[in-house]
Amino acid sequence: MKKIFSLDIGTRSVVGIILEERDGKYHVIDIQVEEHKERAMLDGQIHDVPAVSEVISSIKKKLEEKHGSLQKVCVAAAGRALKTEKSLSTFPIKSKPLLTKEDVLHLELSAVQQAQAQAAENEGDVNSYHYYCVGYSVLYYRLDGEEIGSLIDQQGDEASVEIIATFLPRVVVESLLAALNRSDLEMEALTLEPIAAINVLIPQSMRRLNVALVDIGAGTSDIALTNKGTVTAYGMVPTAGDEITEAMSDALLLDFPLAEKAKRELHQTESITVTDILGFESDFSVQEVVEKIYPSIENLAEKISHEILLLNNQKPPQAVMLVGGGSLTPELPAQLARSLKLPENRVAVRGIEAIQNLSFADLPASGPELVTPVGIAIASKQAPVQYVTIYVNDQPIRLFEVKDLTIGDGLLAAGMKISKLYGKPGNAYFITVNDQEVTLPGGYGHPPVITKNGKEASVDDRLMNHDRITVLKGEDGASPSVKISELMDELPDKTLFINEKVHTLSPLLLRNGTNVLQSELIRDGDTIHYESRETVADALKKLNYEEWLVRWKPFRLTINGKETFFPSFGGKVFINGMEAKPSTAVSHNDQITLKSPDDPTVEKLLMRKSDYRERSIEIVFNGNPVILKRESAIVYKGEQPLKMNDNLESGDTVMIKEKASQSFIFQDVFNHVEIAMPSHGNASFQLMRNGEETTFYEEIQAGDNLEILWTNTYEK
Repeated sequence: MKKIFSLDIGTRSVVGIILEERDGKYHVIDIQVEEHKERAMLDGQIHDVPAVSEVISSIKKKLEEKHGSLQKVCVAAAGRALKTEKSLSTFPIKSKPLLTKEDVLHLELSAVQQAQAQAAENEGDVNSYHYYCVGYSVLYYRLDGEEIGSLIDQQGDEASVEIIATFLPRVVVESLLAALNRSDLEMEALTLEPIAAINVLIPQSMRRLNVALVDIGAGTSDIALTNKGTVTAYGMVPTAGDEITEAMSDALLLDFPLAEKAKRELHQTESITVTDILGFESDFSVQEVVEKIYPSIENLAEKISHEILLLNNQKPPQAVMLVGGGSLTPELPAQLARSLKLPENRVAVRGIEAIQNLSFADLPASGPELVTPVGIAIASKQAPVQYVTIYVNDQPIRLFEVKDLTIGDGLLAAGMKISKLYGKPGNAYFITVNDQEVTLPGGYGHPPVITKNGKEASVDDRLMNHDRITVLKGEDGASPSVKISELMDELPDKTLFINEKVHTLSPLLLRNGTNVLQSELIRDGDTIHYESRETVADALKKLNYEEWLVRWKPFRLTINGKETFFPSFGGKVFINGMEAKPSTAVSHNDQITLKSPDDPTVEKLLMRKSDYRERSIEIVFNGNPVILKRESAIVYKGEQPLKMNDNLESGDTVMIKEKASQSFIFQDVFNHVEIAMPSHGNASFQLMRNGEETTFYEEIQAGDNLEILWTNTYEK
């Protein structure tokens, strides 16, 4: 029969237990409890190794006197030494293919690593890998800010995960080893205190249930949660039995040791007798004492329930088991049930009598305070925790096997930045398309290439002792490879007929002001301009009819200081027989006709200005009808008077001055007809108006019959 020696090194005391295994059952054969002589433990970590070693040596010596030499011991790292952190990891996934399980695991591990760094930072440690991750739980996944059940096979712009992770400082384990070595003890097995208690109270078959186990000691209350077949989270509240003792000390005016003694009697009797610091002896019923210290009981229950809800994603567990000496506090289970909104029968204190296959007799104690020490001893046989050595990129890494180890644990322990193992996204291109800023994202970086013992592996693959892990950073994403044609709709060529001449109109496509083909690739910083809807003005410009754009503009003159437009002096464009505007769109096979404008002259200008129309009369001269005309105005350009046949240009500034009205006279006829003199000899003439002789200066009227008669004169 092999003896199993275990030590439970607590904040106030050290418990040593010896068990024997008999036919698959365990029997407690001895127990020794000694309190620390000074404050050598703080929050589960040994601060004074020699002092703690002295207590261990004393317990070892007493047990050896009865049971012979003890060389190996089973111990546990205190649950109160565990550090719990929450962390959020966010990853951009826009344009990324469907998320895989591997992507999600990398996201979770990035969050764990952030929590690991937070744990180190909170302790003033620059090296996050000085903390073992002993478990983490996902609180939620989110896609584009909305909570979602799973990220696998999802797409969106941004994925995020929030986790709660628990870490054990390596220094806790190292100081524990140092104290044992000073007492000439070799560590036979190592576990965590919450795991030790869970192993004996919550067998594997019960771990599919969501159960919280709370070990209420003197200074801290350690918490562990099970769900879906495994331990999911650990936590600690720095409030426990000592707060109840202090409340009794204040309420009953007792020094701390007497208050502690009185507290332990509360669950054994109906009344207690105490002597206060003034020497007065008093009797109190348990109910009276509970009423005095109830605020402290309520506060302890509230803090424990808050931590349980935090670790359990704000949901109460199905049941709560209480162990440790502080669990015997009156009314604590009922108050804890109320805080968690559970029925009272779902919160219960469990002692070593609840441990299956365990027998004990003649022990100084057998309550819930012995569950963890017994659990440590049994865990050394049933679920021993080992150190394993793995190699990450040929670097040896020691891991504390408190759970099923994965490659992800190895990467965390190696201090590798999970987020930096992914390839960087390719550089984005920033371009402008038709005055709109456009960003073309680069390709996503590739995940790291991980191998285990030469074979491709995943971050959630199991790790075994001496496994060799190789991690290669994922390839960086490529820069965008986008053709200009991919940014716009198809731009086909058009056939146009301009004054019956065939032309091919290619769509306007410019890169940085220069014509470019649609098949060319975009470059960073490009300015792209294209027009998918060409107007007739665009077509004339591209097909070298730019002079028509000038002719097409409305003809404009400034006359006597007033701007005036003359549409009839401008050119016209017709599309398929219909007059078009510059903004009219052209289509494939359109017939475009360009009509030249009239040459604008001074005479045409005055004809269009009704105020300055010329005066005219019709007469008959030498038997032929003649129309006599007279200008009613003179047009000046600057100081220079213009002739009637002078051309005008669009934009000219002219002045029109009206002439005084005068009657027509016979002499005006000669401005409109040519007079041929007789070719023979000397000639004289006679002017006739309506058959009567007249003069050059005789006023004439419309319809007059005018003649010039030639007579021959011979020299004498």
